[in-house]
Amino acid sequence: DDTAADVRRDDTAADVRRDDTAADVRRDGGGRVVLRMFECRKPIIAAINGPAVGVGITMTLAADFRLAADDARIGFVFNRRGLVPESCSTWFLPRLVPLQTALDWVYSGRIFDAAEAHTAGLVYALYPGAELLERAYALARSLTEHSAPVSVALSRQMMWRTLGAEHPMVAHRIETRGINLRGVGRDAREGISAFLEKRPAAFPDSVSADLPDLFRDDLPVPPFRA
Repeated sequence: DDTAADVRRDDTAADVRRDDTAADVRRDGGGRVVLRMFECRKPIIAAINGPAVGVGITMTLAADFRLAADDARIGFVFNRRGLVPESCSTWFLPRLVPLQTALDWVYSGRIFDAAEAHTAGLVYALYPGAELLERAYALARSLTEHSAPVSVALSRQMMWRTLGAEHPMVAHRIETRGINLRGVGRDAREGISAFLEKRPAAFPDSVSADLPDLFRDDLPVPPFRA
């Protein structure tokens, strides 16, 4: 159980309540990791082989896929320890499973098996523990080996960032920017040529040098209406 690892015994409730917005406040360490994962430019696959309890499961929620050994055990045990969920899990978990399932797991703090996690949609696939890592590598290859790296990076951010959008128009604006910017680029020319010539594509753009910022407010977009 990793939930107590970040609790400092010398903190008092009064100290914490004094100013939880101060620059020097001790931030949730799991949340800081997960926020970096959220901003990541590459797909993330979490392979759960063994108990995943407390931060052991919440830090996987920002992954794009969670694979688990078929004998894994999972638990959001915070309430049973007098704590509350962390690692931004109150944002991620209800977006991955039905709300009532998330509430059951969090309120009760019970430990449940990998089959229940799979049925609820928290886990993408189950495998015997000995096969888990190779299955994760195989999934990573299948997701990326035929796709343009810049397009994969943008698609990941487009999906995650529009999860909480108030209207599909938000996605429409971002997608319009993406189509217009990517549609005239080298990757699109190569992708279409490779398709017509029936050969594997060799995409020239790189994430480090050619990733456009689709989320800047100052990028020109037409005044769309529904």
